[in-house]
Amino acid sequence: MAKAPRGERLILAITGRRNVGKSSLINALINQDVAIVSDVAGTTTDPVPKSYELLPLGPVTFYDTAGIDDVGELGEKRIQKTRKILFRTDIALVVVSEEGITDYDRAFIDDIKKYQIPFIVVFNKIDLNKVAEKDMQYCLDNQMKYCLVSAKDKQGLSALKEQLVDLAPEILKHEKVLMGDLVTPGDVILLVAPIDLAAPKGRLILPQVQVLREILDNDGIGMIVKEREIAETFDRLKKKPNLVITDSQVVLKVSGDVPDDVPLTTFSILFARYKGDLEILTKGADAIDSLEDDDKVLIAETCSHNVNCDDIGRVKIPRWLTQYTGKNLDYSFAVGHDFPENLEEYKVIVHCGACMLNQKEMGRRILEANRRNVPITNYGVTISKLQGVMERCLEPFE
Repeated sequence: MAKAPRGERLILAITGRRNVGKSSLINALINQDVAIVSDVAGTTTDPVPKSYELLPLGPVTFYDTAGIDDVGELGEKRIQKTRKILFRTDIALVVVSEEGITDYDRAFIDDIKKYQIPFIVVFNKIDLNKVAEKDMQYCLDNQMKYCLVSAKDKQGLSALKEQLVDLAPEILKHEKVLMGDLVTPGDVILLVAPIDLAAPKGRLILPQVQVLREILDNDGIGMIVKEREIAETFDRLKKKPNLVITDSQVVLKVSGDVPDDVPLTTFSILFARYKGDLEILTKGADAIDSLEDDDKVLIAETCSHNVNCDDIGRVKIPRWLTQYTGKNLDYSFAVGHDFPENLEEYKVIVHCGACMLNQKEMGRRILEANRRNVPITNYGVTISKLQGVMERCLEPFE
């Protein structure tokens, strides 16, 4: 459970005002003392994650967050961190204490609704006070789920967990398909993984591992080679592979070595479909043809790593974009969960494959870009377009 990829976990954010028992609730839910509990308001300053196995959903991450009513300049920064957690939250728990639903809570609930995040109002500390009828009626009138609990006495936790399972997106209640729908038992799938300066030492990258596992889960035969070994591999095989999946960085070379009658795509395009919306991201790539001098381009990558001279996001894609457009473009870079608020400044967003994000956060980024009328695409789609092989790499999904 602890080794489940971060981007595959359901994100559950425990939110609310200071001193309503958020930290006590997370400790009670997972039956561990992972969050510091104190009577002093504002004890939790930074979001605190904790992995947990919530059956039948599987691995999830609970986030304990700072109070939404924190004060002062530092308090405002803590509130902003809480809002960043919301940006990638699948389900929010809005914790309310014996004071009932306040104006802070109502305003915060309105924000959650704008994010289109499913949520539960959790009336905590029922061991101290009875929940006011008007507050429960407020939830009913506004069609909001609510639950009565006592983190201290561990009352109502089973009912809360059941509501969490009910609220989970349908796609997370079932096995996700990365590329299993492209495999039938006995199919030979050839993966092409270049080993260059950007490749991690001693291991494969996460997309390669996930694709290999899905091939095996669907009774396919997975083979993996470097880009220099494709021709020799084809000579040794008795029949052609049913599908070739390559790293986007070498897609032009690989497309030349793979016969036209063999389906070809890239790991990043698979993730464009798996974590985002392939149709939207493909349309977003068309905006590249309209770029002009001094237009701003946002390169968004979600994993932190050392940047080297062969870096795909910082070096190769900007170089290929400049060569393709012939324009002097202005590049900005966003790393990790820091997605800029000033999206309107950009003519196009080129996002990584999002293997470190869950589907909800990637979907919310796409939604936010669309709201601002900013085209968004991803590394794999962009590179295949710049190399002139996008149509071929999209054929397996038609």
